Amino acid sequence: MSKEVAAASSSSSGHDEIEPADEESMMLAMAYGSESGWVEPRTYCDHLTTLSSSSDLFHIPTPDTPCSRCDHPAENWLCLCCKDVLCSRFINKHMLEHYQAKGHCLALSYSDLSVWCFNCDAYLDAQLIWRLRPVYETAYLLKFGEAPPLRSMDTECMLLEPNLAGSSS
Repeated sequence: MSKEVAAASSSSSGHDEIEPADEESMMLAMAYGSESGWVEPRTYCDHLTTLSSSSDLFHIPTPDTPCSRCDHPAENWLCLCCKDVLCSRFINKHMLEHYQAKGHCLALSYSDLSVWCFNCDAYLDAQLIWRLRPVYETAYLLKFGEAPPLRSMDTECMLLEPNLAGSSS
């Protein structure tokens, strides 16, 4: 938007003039989905190391498992550290309390199969992060009765564990 257009709209509507830098930020935010509430999940998280190498993320409780504390049947999350199933902050906040008490920061939502890191306060891309793929694929299979669709991606986008990324064979 030019300064003339911004000034004209400002004088007719009573709004302050939009600065070019603000307009650019607003356009970028709209282009990346912030207006719709869509969030770009992270493709890396330092807290993946909290999952032990022996963590069996192929064998998990079914998505219809109720909260282990209040038996609520919906909006439940799977703790990826201990496999406890607890309700969301929109129900009785048992997963949040579990994180605060135990420090288990990684959880998978049985509602939409998203993965959340409480320490990062961010969603993680379970389809791109190699360490999270087994639990995502297993949860998808248990929820929908079929394997998840393959996501098209370049091999350059496939993320490896940080300690493997720099090694060469």
